[in-house]
Amino acid sequence: MTPQEFFKNDLFAENAGVILLEVREGYSKAKLEIKPEHLNAGARTQGGAIFTLADLALAAAANSHGTLSFSLSSTITFLRASGPGDTLYAEARERYIGRSTGCYQVDVTNQNGDLIATFESSVFRKDQKVPFTL
Repeated sequence: MTPQEFFKNDLFAENAGVILLEVREGYSKAKLEIKPEHLNAGARTQGGAIFTLADLALAAAANSHGTLSFSLSSTITFLRASGPGDTLYAEARERYIGRSTGCYQVDVTNQNGDLIATFESSVFRKDQKVPFTL
């Protein structure tokens, strides 16, 4: 099983349209094409859609070591608006890995490379293997 196949089981992200592009140890990249269903009442990308994109990238990077990991805490800072027709990319990078915890930084950019949001998360690693390998 590949990481992409495994994370298709994240039905919320899957139904939102998030696509996992790349996974390496401690790193991942995902994308989301912004459509009308991703917009808030002000015709900008809804914050929850951006959070979902960043969260899936986090999950892929955190689980890339082969151990099931879950978020303990996540924060997001929205820096720039996006809207219909934009393609957003989330790149998750490992900042720290311990025996049972980890810390990750996720940058969300648009198709022009403009920084849309920053997302930071800490994770807890369970004593359980994931069913995919890199």
